[in-house]
Amino acid sequence: MADFLRVGLIGTGYAAKLRAEALRSQPYAQLTTVAGHTPEKTAEFSQIHHAIAVSHWHDLVQQPDLDLIVIAGVNRDHGEMVRAVLQAGKHAIVEYPLALDPAEAAELITLAKMQQKLLHVEHIELLGGVHQALQATLPQIGIPFYARYVTIKPERPAPQKWTYAPELFGFPLVGALSRLHRLTHLFGQVATVSCQAKFEAVESTTPYSSYSQPYRACLCMAQLRFQSGLLAEVTYGKGETLWQSERRFEVQGEQGALVLEGEQGTLVQAQGGQPIAVGSRRGLFAKDTAIVFDYLLNQTPLYVTPEASLYSLKVADAARRSAETGQTITIESDG
Repeated sequence: MADFLRVGLIGTGYAAKLRAEALRSQPYAQLTTVAGHTPEKTAEFSQIHHAIAVSHWHDLVQQPDLDLIVIAGVNRDHGEMVRAVLQAGKHAIVEYPLALDPAEAAELITLAKMQQKLLHVEHIELLGGVHQALQATLPQIGIPFYARYVTIKPERPAPQKWTYAPELFGFPLVGALSRLHRLTHLFGQVATVSCQAKFEAVESTTPYSSYSQPYRACLCMAQLRFQSGLLAEVTYGKGETLWQSERRFEVQGEQGALVLEGEQGTLVQAQGGQPIAVGSRRGLFAKDTAIVFDYLLNQTPLYVTPEASLYSLKVADAARRSAETGQTITIESDG
């Protein structure tokens, strides 16, 4: 492996912007080529980041001088894009989820191994201050038996974005996979999943009327029973019919509890509560990018595996099936 990598980027949205900035600050990377959704936005984005604009992501993937391609397009296309990148003999970084279908995601992991190429599924929530504080403080509350994770984001009016179009975003807990990945990373394998979901449809005259049942608000509530016996509740909601913002993660244990609200953390024990340090959420794309390049150039370990992301995706897909059927879904053991 050379000590300098040429990088292509698929996408021009928020995640792509942060990734481009991270690549520009990485001394061993050169962002050379960008493919976006529209020619106008791709040209503007490429000019800002001193890269060449190409008309379609298929053209970018086939460029022979690229070593690594970063995928930050809509969730629906992740699987197809990753497959093309790997088949072209290039390393791939993709924002979660790896694919909307767990079976397709598993195939892509196998393909990456066959091609002997890196497949990195970004999960920067594991690098953030909240998760790091949870992981560091968890031993102080003894054996955990209950967790509750709530993220609710009112948006009025609901933005006319692909993240509100199920065909493009996926089932909410699939598209927002980090909500479940935090839990599986901390507590291991899941035994059963039960989920309910509610959607508020948009009017048919909106620009997204051609997509599959677009919504102006969604609310998902999932109950997870882990193989350890721990019970967890995950609530995820966004849109214009929600009124109170909330971002809270709490864990109850036999010797105490952890409560994190926003950027504030508290350890509660018999003698009372005390604050815990919570690091910043800033700079996580840059940190993720640096870790990936350190792996490629120096073989240092990554912080997450695609298999771990796939497992969370299986849990999220079980939540989707539960919401659609009204049944509790059993998760097969991952060994």
